[in-house]
Amino acid sequence: MGTYLNPKSIVNLYGRETRKPYFVDKTEFLSELFPLVEQEGSNISITRPRRFGKSVMAAMIASFFNKGTDSRELFSGLKIAENPKFEDHINQHNVIYINFSKGPGECGSYSQYITFFEKRLSEDIKQAYPQVVHREGDTIGAMLHNVIETYDNETFILVFDEWDYVFHRPYFTESDRGRFTAFLGDLTKDQPYIEMTYLTGVLPIKKYSVSDTMNHFDEYNMANSDMYSKYFGFTEAEVDELYQRYLKICREPAITREELAEWYDGYHTKDGESMYNPNSVVLALKRNDLKNYWAKAGEHSELKDYVLDDMDGVRDAVILLAAGEPVKVDIDEYATAAPKLETRDEILSVMAIYGYLNYCDGYVRIPNKELGIEFNKIIQTAPRFNYMRGLERESLKLLQATYEGDTDTISDVLAYVHNSESPLKSYSDEAELSGSVKLAYLAARNKYDMQREDQAGIGYVDYIFYPYNRADDGIIIELKVDDTPETALKQIKDKNYAMKFQGKLGELPKTTGRIILVGIGYYKKDKVHRCKIEILT
Repeated sequence: MGTYLNPKSIVNLYGRETRKPYFVDKTEFLSELFPLVEQEGSNISITRPRRFGKSVMAAMIASFFNKGTDSRELFSGLKIAENPKFEDHINQHNVIYINFSKGPGECGSYSQYITFFEKRLSEDIKQAYPQVVHREGDTIGAMLHNVIETYDNETFILVFDEWDYVFHRPYFTESDRGRFTAFLGDLTKDQPYIEMTYLTGVLPIKKYSVSDTMNHFDEYNMANSDMYSKYFGFTEAEVDELYQRYLKICREPAITREELAEWYDGYHTKDGESMYNPNSVVLALKRNDLKNYWAKAGEHSELKDYVLDDMDGVRDAVILLAAGEPVKVDIDEYATAAPKLETRDEILSVMAIYGYLNYCDGYVRIPNKELGIEFNKIIQTAPRFNYMRGLERESLKLLQATYEGDTDTISDVLAYVHNSESPLKSYSDEAELSGSVKLAYLAARNKYDMQREDQAGIGYVDYIFYPYNRADDGIIIELKVDDTPETALKQIKDKNYAMKFQGKLGELPKTTGRIILVGIGYYKKDKVHRCKIEILT
């Protein structure tokens, strides 16, 4: 047992996680790794945003395979114990576990940083294998070669957490980062002493500069793959279970299950399964308080700079995102490693990989209320978003006018959106009209789950606004181009769009019972909006 080779401390660390009241058992992930370990030589990288369970997963892997201590008691009550290969692998492997964010306290250079890890690991190897002869100047890789030349079956699982630490600290130069990726590549590529390398962090791996030292890793990040996604973040079923624990633990529960979804859901696996931000869910339940915990998960101020500078028109994309609109993007999973982001798609790709946006089916979206708050911080403080702040004021007027049935004000605000500077450049069809209406109702995003083209009744309605506060009115909006608002209202009623809405409200314990039907007609020739409202009670 040593600092990095078969460390006992990592088992204690993971054991503490399992005893926490809101622990979620993700040990089935280990069964996915068994075949990789058995075939030997596998190298995988799974990267996720901060606070998405990466470090806990790395600790779990190191604790399970680690032959330096007996962790059977820890894992025997968890899901992995049901796997028939449980006994074949638990505590049967040499594990080298390094968290690269836990380096020297005061780091003055890359040499000091990397020497800190090399010195301790080399001491571990010498202590564990005292009969092995090492030569002066041997690298860590050379020392591990010496071990397998002396001992049969002494192969290793490498678990590297926070691999990208050097990319997040300004005192490391581009040359330093290249040296570090070369160090990792030399240690892991085509090496006979490796059973498996498991690497995790925020940034996906990329061929660094013109080097190919890291191209032997199979990569799985937030945007590019569904494989392993269910093990990072919380699923609907897992949040359901945690919420039931919360109701038993908390003396005065102040959070509803629906509010957890509103605040922290909105991520998706590649196949569309819903995923929650795990750190935020746990903190909200633990503290009995819904708030933005994302700000504590690490800043990426350079992303804000790109948005504020309106690089390649990204400001318009942010305006649409803040209004609740999805934005089409050609995802570039390697943009994170670029020295400078140059295109709108690169910036949005980085936002998705860092977790600021959810990527699904070719579009990015702001996933939930928590991240909406982060975007609003940018919008509320940056001069380039003066248009957005003016829109917010008009939108509040629009929402109040909708409650009061003031169709003249509704028409005036819609005209303001069309005639103002806007990311929507033309209004020639119903799709563009629909987008501009979503912008006009910007203020509603704080009070409603705004669903576009939601199936309702026997057709598809343009918008249904489900109230977060169950005492608020529900809203249905139907749009028509070169047709009357009366026609729009007739479609709402003929296709019984309110049926689904009434059913959803009926499941809730407290509502006003009112549903506001809004019919909007836009006439392209004279660019006039006409509106009509009816109330269902």
